[in-house]
Amino acid sequence: MNAFVTGATGFIGSHLADHLMESSSYNEVRCLVRSQEKWLDGKPYTRIHGDLSSIPVLRQAVTGVDTIFHLAGVVSARSQDEFNRANVDATENILRVADQAGVKNVVILSSLAAAGPSNGSPKTEKDTMNPVSMYGQSKKTMEEMIQRTAGKSMSVKILRPPAVYGPREDQIFTLFKMMKYGITPIVGDGYTPKLSIVYVADVVNGIMKAAEQNDKGIETYFISGQITCWQEIKKIADTIFGKKSLSLKIPPKAVKKVAGFIETTATLFGSYPVVNREKAREMILEWTCSYEKAEKNLGYRPEYTLEEGLSRTLHWYKKHKWL
Repeated sequence: MNAFVTGATGFIGSHLADHLMESSSYNEVRCLVRSQEKWLDGKPYTRIHGDLSSIPVLRQAVTGVDTIFHLAGVVSARSQDEFNRANVDATENILRVADQAGVKNVVILSSLAAAGPSNGSPKTEKDTMNPVSMYGQSKKTMEEMIQRTAGKSMSVKILRPPAVYGPREDQIFTLFKMMKYGITPIVGDGYTPKLSIVYVADVVNGIMKAAEQNDKGIETYFISGQITCWQEIKKIADTIFGKKSLSLKIPPKAVKKVAGFIETTATLFGSYPVVNREKAREMILEWTCSYEKAEKNLGYRPEYTLEEGLSRTLHWYKKHKWL
């Protein structure tokens, strides 16, 4: 089989591309690369140079392909229009080109952010989507567009992971870097709100199981790990680092003010920070979801405990001198 991967130079996408290149089931792995190869450098893949706005490039990329893995997207932007161009319009381009080329099997990465916060009970696929950020809204709009646009003969799987961690991840990594130096910033008491978190290898496993499901139609799945809290994450990380970090508890009401200051300051220097008002809105809420449907329909179960996943992640950071 042949595969086409978008987002393969990113965190989750690079791990998926590695898995596909190592798999005996795939003869050719094509990856869309706009500029730098990053994690793909020196690996046995077919480079498709261009971006998701170029229909001719996409047509070339999907010709003769059996499965499309669409993982490309933007998680940080200044406006809803920017988010929609990257997460909605680009996905529509992929779907239309795939349908015209007769590619039936498509796996698309969405996010728990599209569904919104859980408010005391883990989100399921039956719950109404209620995003609270521009990013989440763009993923919701993307999912709604897929329902209207996907060809009737296609098998489209929409996957919604929660927070994903693992080697090569560079956002949650910021927290681990602070932990190494003895400080753990925690919203509230660290026990609530709860959050679902999943190791990147489990997400890749979920993606592959979704690709094996070829029934016509559109299905949506949460691909998740365990439900935890930041105090538990801190405890495990402290054990791995071999020292206890100091909890810097930030009242929920102060999170938005701190994020607003960071965003305003960074904007003055022409950059847009990971910690911003949008992210602050999400940080003070509960984000949990259930993978029961994926377990029932796809046979998915997370294989890595939080302890094992964090150990592998932090040791990777140390080995590659990130920490």
